[in-house]
Amino acid sequence: MRGLAIRTRGLVHIYHVKEHDVAALSGVDLDVAGGEMIGLLGPSGSGKSTLMSLLSGVLRPSAGKVFVGDTEVSAAPPRDLDRLRATEIGLMLQGAGRNLLPNTTPADNVRFAQHPARRAGRQLTDPGELLAEVGLAEHADRPLSELTPGGLQLAAIAVAISSRPGLLLCDEPTSQLDHEARDQVLAALAKVNRVYGTTVVLVTHDPHVAKVLPRTVTIRDGRIGGEGRSGEEYAVVTADGFLPLPGHARDRLPPGTLVRLHEVDDHFELRVEEP
Repeated sequence: MRGLAIRTRGLVHIYHVKEHDVAALSGVDLDVAGGEMIGLLGPSGSGKSTLMSLLSGVLRPSAGKVFVGDTEVSAAPPRDLDRLRATEIGLMLQGAGRNLLPNTTPADNVRFAQHPARRAGRQLTDPGELLAEVGLAEHADRPLSELTPGGLQLAAIAVAISSRPGLLLCDEPTSQLDHEARDQVLAALAKVNRVYGTTVVLVTHDPHVAKVLPRTVTIRDGRIGGEGRSGEEYAVVTADGFLPLPGHARDRLPPGTLVRLHEVDDHFELRVEEP
């Protein structure tokens, strides 16, 4: 299946906490091409996981729109959302145990996850072959209790891609793994992206993971605060003209700093003005 594109426009999400409203996202415009592999970065509470929940249709935005492929996820009825998550959107929650049925085997988990897609008439890969693709061929029929933390995460990947989705969303897939297991998980996700063209979006706090991804998007204060391409960080001008500074610049320019934008030949320069 070809990768599904993502498009969000003016995305806002507000949580009602006791007597207060908290804006987790404040006008997010994001475009991800079908077949891309990107990482969502940012400090805790910046809105990364909220954005993942909105992309999967688990949450509905307070305002704005979310498109996955040709479907407006933000307006789709529950029945259509159930079909999307069963066939076209794979979702990996943080922590392998939240994605797997206990007291079973990896193969059992894949078979169970495939039931909705098979009922919809989709022809799917045999569980054993699917587990071999992520590096678990020898462990397909072993109890989950015998797998390492890295092995459990690979099993969770197999479950998430069991229906051959066009979009795979992963929340901290390398969290609490050692370096070897982390690299195995990243290799499996890269293979899903490369071989099947699946669009992969993952949340991460790990600088190493961010460094090896072809594209990263940083969320700060509920907005897109920057993008990374091939190790270089860029600020992103939003639709309303907002220009969030990269983290290292924010550390040197405290709130209230006056900055002037100068046009020089064919480019612009930011200059700090004396008070």
